[in-house]
Amino acid sequence: MGCLQTKHASRSPHLLDTWEAVALAAETSCEKVDLPDFVNVATGTLLTVSEVEALHELFRKISNSIIKDNLIHKEEFHLALFRNKKKQNLFVDRVFDLFDQKRNGVIEFGEFVRSLSVFHLDAPEEQKVAFAFKLYDLRQTGFIERHELKEMVLALLDESDLDIASDAVEMIVDRTFDQADTKGDGKIDQEEWTAYAKDNPYVLRNMTLPYLKDITMVFPSFVMHSEISETDMAV
Repeated sequence: MGCLQTKHASRSPHLLDTWEAVALAAETSCEKVDLPDFVNVATGTLLTVSEVEALHELFRKISNSIIKDNLIHKEEFHLALFRNKKKQNLFVDRVFDLFDQKRNGVIEFGEFVRSLSVFHLDAPEEQKVAFAFKLYDLRQTGFIERHELKEMVLALLDESDLDIASDAVEMIVDRTFDQADTKGDGKIDQEEWTAYAKDNPYVLRNMTLPYLKDITMVFPSFVMHSEISETDMAV
């Protein structure tokens, strides 16, 4: 990555203990990043430390695309997905809100990684189902109501640049609600949504990003210059 090596760089990280290896990597990194955070961020996710490092490169690019503060703002999120910071879309807004776990209007690196972990190919289905339920539960009432489902269907169609007649949209919403609302109380709860997703796997189609499993191949130059191996980071 064009970084200057320190006087310790010639020593193999495998000859150092974990914290010396961390210090070495920090000294030889182009970015002033507290590398132990990579370990902490990876904890509890399906991502390896190397994959988290690679995601940091992606995060750095998105979070400095408009406002250079290493935080992802909503307009930067829209820009990354649409190449247009001014385009508004309810689906993207909801994803941003769920990534913004602290609800402070920006996405920090830890939030970015933990949220993306749900989209990992090997993430448990129940995590994906729960995340999708929160997407559709626009008012955060613990239920999905018909008007919320319709709003999200329209947003997904818009995000996909699909133009479908309004009566066809109504048909989609009615059919989905009739199948999912098994209790017949005019709303879909978490239990009903879980059962519906199990019977209709396409509901979770957008809940998996296959490239996350090979993220180190997306940013190979970043990982090739990493000074820490997974063995070194084992505690």
